[in-house]
Amino acid sequence: MTSGEAEVAVSEDEPTRTRLISGPGILLVWLYGVMVVGAVSRSAYQIATDFDRAPLAYSLSAVAGLVYGFITYTLVRGGEKARRAALVCCVAELVGVLTVGTWTLVEPSAFPDATVWSDFGIGYVFIPVLLPLSALYWLRKRAPHGDAA
Repeated sequence: MTSGEAEVAVSEDEPTRTRLISGPGILLVWLYGVMVVGAVSRSAYQIATDFDRAPLAYSLSAVAGLVYGFITYTLVRGGEKARRAALVCCVAELVGVLTVGTWTLVEPSAFPDATVWSDFGIGYVFIPVLLPLSALYWLRKRAPHGDAA
């Protein structure tokens, strides 16, 4: 097997499922898993205890947690459909991080409390902006030969 070939796992419903969690993919799954726990637990606590204070911020953190969860699932699941779904979600995640990050800098009064994506993820050591970029690179690299998407 050459370094450019995708590793394959056998499954009953999908005979040749491309593995997405080999090499750097394992680190991506771990980081996305940490972000799921961080975003979901943070937003669940904030929504349960103080939703009236910053409903937009807390709701956006919950959405971020759901996006992270779906990306984690698709990376673990593997296969071409999962890879493409993860690509779409990573693009949406990146757009969300850039939009919310810019919004929090331009109009800080709209966010009385921070979201996971505030200031491009500064509260999470900028992982929210770096993670989708890394995942997009990895997922494109894992594309079948001749498929850049």
